[in-house]
Amino acid sequence: MDVAQETVAGQVADDTTRVRLDVAYDGTGFSGWAAQPGRRTVAGVLTETLTRILGPGRATGLTVAGRTDAGVHATGQVCHLDLSTGAWRQVSATLLRRLAGLLPPDVRVRAVAEVPAEFDARFSATFRRYEYRVTDAPYGAEPLRRHEVLAWPRPLDLAALGRAAQGLVGEHDFAAYCRRKEHATTIREITRLDWRRDPDGVLVATVQADAFCQSMVRSLVGAMLVAGDGRRPVEWPGGLLGRRERASEVSVAPPHGLTLVEVGYPADPSGYAERAARTRRLRLTASS
Repeated sequence: MDVAQETVAGQVADDTTRVRLDVAYDGTGFSGWAAQPGRRTVAGVLTETLTRILGPGRATGLTVAGRTDAGVHATGQVCHLDLSTGAWRQVSATLLRRLAGLLPPDVRVRAVAEVPAEFDARFSATFRRYEYRVTDAPYGAEPLRRHEVLAWPRPLDLAALGRAAQGLVGEHDFAAYCRRKEHATTIREITRLDWRRDPDGVLVATVQADAFCQSMVRSLVGAMLVAGDGRRPVEWPGGLLGRRERASEVSVAPPHGLTLVEVGYPADPSGYAERAARTRRLRLTASS
């Protein structure tokens, strides 16, 4: 069985240990998470650093909870990989500090932990939570926060943003907000979507779902922002849910305002396998 098959099956060899990494990164200098030839990516940098520490081929099956796009940040990303048990015993006590010494400053591994073989960073996840930050200050974003806060050129009404968000909560077909992929469903359940204005004046949208389509969060934010500044009615974002194709009038908000802040998993580790199996069944049903 090759590495890809091991990941799909959620199993590891008897002499292999599954390890969870909690990762944070500034997405500004990355072409997203996924490894791409000739491009700097989070997975590529992480793999190169692990190879320097462990040696070639000793860390396999790197799997992430959510493949963030170019320019998107993370404070709560999660991934797993498989190490030979011998290698894990050698580095378990020092791996976190060694990663800190070798990784570039725009990516950090915040925690390293052995997990059951049934843990799957992607399929065992119960939710992903993102935050999107935007300022409507007339002078724009503060210089030290320009890489994480979108500067919006028009005043935004918090109450209008909240009403626009209400129409998007729940289980819907989000085809109007997704880049459709062949044999993939656009039905998702948003369990939380709300806005707040922090004391510094920055507006923050929090959105949580079991999973998201590509560019879905930024498309939702783009639709809500034009409702929040008065150019569209607050009912407009929710009204698009009747579409079965991507809504061309929805602008995708820029990536730098978006941060993956948390990925949730079953509280009881015995639930990892059941959750992963259920998620895979849903994906297979959607693609059949």
